[in-house]
Amino acid sequence: MYIMQFIKTKFILPHFLFWIGVWFFFVYFFCYNSNNTTYVLWFSSFLLPVTMVITYFVVYFLIPRYLITKRYKLFALFSIYTLVFSTYLIVLAIIGSFVFLSNLKVTNMPPMSRNFVFVLILVYLFVAIVSFVSLLNHNFKTISRNRALENKILEAQLQIKQQELQYLKSQIQPHFLFNTLNTIYGLALKQSKDTPGIILKLSNLLDYILYQVNKPKVSLKDEVSHIKEYIALEKIRFQESLIVSFTFDYDSDKIQIAPMLLIPFVENSFKHGGLIDGAIKVKIVMVLIEGELKFSIKNTALNNRQRKHIGGIGLENIKKRLNLLYNDNFLLRIENEDNWFSVNLTISNLLTK
Repeated sequence: MYIMQFIKTKFILPHFLFWIGVWFFFVYFFCYNSNNTTYVLWFSSFLLPVTMVITYFVVYFLIPRYLITKRYKLFALFSIYTLVFSTYLIVLAIIGSFVFLSNLKVTNMPPMSRNFVFVLILVYLFVAIVSFVSLLNHNFKTISRNRALENKILEAQLQIKQQELQYLKSQIQPHFLFNTLNTIYGLALKQSKDTPGIILKLSNLLDYILYQVNKPKVSLKDEVSHIKEYIALEKIRFQESLIVSFTFDYDSDKIQIAPMLLIPFVENSFKHGGLIDGAIKVKIVMVLIEGELKFSIKNTALNNRQRKHIGGIGLENIKKRLNLLYNDNFLLRIENEDNWFSVNLTISNLLTK
């Protein structure tokens, strides 16, 4: 099978040119201190196929079958067999040349061709060179395949994340719209004069949802603006029964975050907030300092009522989106005590995102 890989290879010409070069090197090497050109040419021609057989056996059989597969004991054993067999072939080449080319006179043999050790080292020099190049080529192909596989895995993971994000966003939008439309429906039943105003504010939020939410990032300033729109919308709905405090401070208008990331927290506080002393109280604080965003929101809650609703679509989706988008760069803490339900979110390294 390994020999067939060589036969099928598209690089026959480079192999041919390489061995022609090796033959010329043999001729040059064995001509040292010798004028018997005929002997050198024939001896080099005898030695070349021996070198080729040993080289291809090592490169296309021993290395791929035993060395690369880490069967080192078998590799060492067969390497010894190969050395013994190659020694036999080299001795045959030397004796045959002595018998047929030198007229059985040692003095007619080029000095370098008489020394078996030199000839053996010369042959295995080329075996080692070709084997080294073969291993380098194998390692390069392995690294290339691994990188290609890693890239495919990363692309697949990215597609999965993008699909999941799109799915989460598609859930947030109808959830958000459903709550807002319920508000409009209630006002319409009462024939409230605030209905046109709330519809106008909803249209602004729809613009944000339909055209901005599909972007990977929006400016924090835009997110704050639409949180204010949403608060205003809910104030119309709850009238005097809602008391909201929203303070924000950021040192840069260039920071961007994922769209619709914070509004669901605000929505949740209104939806599940509890009336205490006749009003739902919501306190929102947002601070951005040197790329670290600290967002906290707390609302009045009756006992553990809001804790029971924490598994709703909105908060669960935000948790998943945070994991997908910010991974280890966020900290989300949710608490419920003393009739206050609070969410504290910190996102760091926003300057590098």
